[in-house]
Amino acid sequence: MDDDAKLKLMQKRIIKSYAWQRDIIVPLSKEFDCTIEELEDLFFDLLDMDSLENLHGTFESAEDICLYQKLNADLRLCWFIGTLELIDPEEGRNLKMKLVNEIKSGKSYEDALKEGKLELFQLLKKEAEN
Repeated sequence: MDDDAKLKLMQKRIIKSYAWQRDIIVPLSKEFDCTIEELEDLFFDLLDMDSLENLHGTFESAEDICLYQKLNADLRLCWFIGTLELIDPEEGRNLKMKLVNEIKSGKSYEDALKEGKLELFQLLKKEAEN
């Protein structure tokens, strides 16, 4: 077996892992409306071995960042913190992190968002009292 064949085999072992298939390959192939094999080949072409080995970890980190940003948008914190400057940035970060952790622990996004809106309203009321 030559070096290219060994590399391809190592890449396939990584990308065929259960976690990769469950979390990345199968969902993305459905979103992109392509076959699993097409997506795997695309990742083989785009990523080196180090990137392939670390991709699942970076995927999980990116999910947290995306969730954090989605909460930021859905709670309109850009407006309340950045534009109106009614909420302290640290309080906004704490609220978002609390909600992200609750969602990761199993709470539905909708329930966490509703809770976040209520907490945001309490933060605004607290600011009005000062």
